[in-house]
Amino acid sequence: MTDRAELRSTLDTFATERIDPRFAGLDLLDTRAQVQLMAEQGHRAADAVDAASGSIALAVDGIVERMRQGGRLIHIGAGSPGRLGVLDASEIPPTFGADPGLVVGVIAGGDRALRSAVENAEDDAAAGAAALAELEVGPLDSVVGISASGRTPYVIGALRAARERGALAIGLSGNHDAAMSAESDIAIEAVAAPEIVAGSTRLNSGTAQKMVLNMLSTLAMVQLGKVHGNLMVDVQSTNEKLRARAERIVIAATGCEPQAAAQALAAADGSVKLAIGIVSSGSDAAAVRAALAASGGRLRDALAALGAGAAE
Repeated sequence: MTDRAELRSTLDTFATERIDPRFAGLDLLDTRAQVQLMAEQGHRAADAVDAASGSIALAVDGIVERMRQGGRLIHIGAGSPGRLGVLDASEIPPTFGADPGLVVGVIAGGDRALRSAVENAEDDAAAGAAALAELEVGPLDSVVGISASGRTPYVIGALRAARERGALAIGLSGNHDAAMSAESDIAIEAVAAPEIVAGSTRLNSGTAQKMVLNMLSTLAMVQLGKVHGNLMVDVQSTNEKLRARAERIVIAATGCEPQAAAQALAAADGSVKLAIGIVSSGSDAAAVRAALAASGGRLRDALAALGAGAAE
């Protein structure tokens, strides 16, 4: 049997490659019916993530433990999963005021692969390992390898290298008993297939993986103190919409009037977290800044130290 025949036989066993006869007439339906069918099938993504919630929680705890010691979260994948990882990483700095190097997205084939396919990039296991070497991945880092099939050589190479380097290796796949799960310290198998368009894993499988990435990065930021209640108090106010949002967050956290929120933000050089501390405690910016530094950036702890409280 040729290598390609062996691969074809292997793919036949994957949920992500299965051809579901229920959707055989998809192209014959009118547009409204097609939309409704896709909407009905969309629940598979959420169900798959819910089924994997235990592993997701373990991964969040492991990531946070390492980040508190100075580690990074690194997403690595090929094709659509790689693009999802880069997207998730790119949203962290503006949303949570985090250093751009805290959450890193790596895609097989480099930046060119974000817009177009790079031939055979996903088949190069050595390149996955080399990408981690270039980032100087170490024991404090967490590496999330993302693959719908769970057999992508580039991702498996990266996960093996992550473990060799002492990093936490997390495998995020769309199949049960995925090959890369055996290469991972924590395996997250979010199985949302078969797809309505057979094999098109950017659909439910991709949605499930995006949800998991959202959870890993967002909950890590929550536990690192970049969220107060459910307010993103480290948001970067880089345009008028975000400046208005910053004022709304200060008002929601403190119950103050809009003018007071604007004044506090001005005194805080736009820092929402600092402005909330100023309004809630009546202290000046320097005192609140010192309290935040002493609390590791956790607003709730800083407010307690200042003898103040904030509305939930």
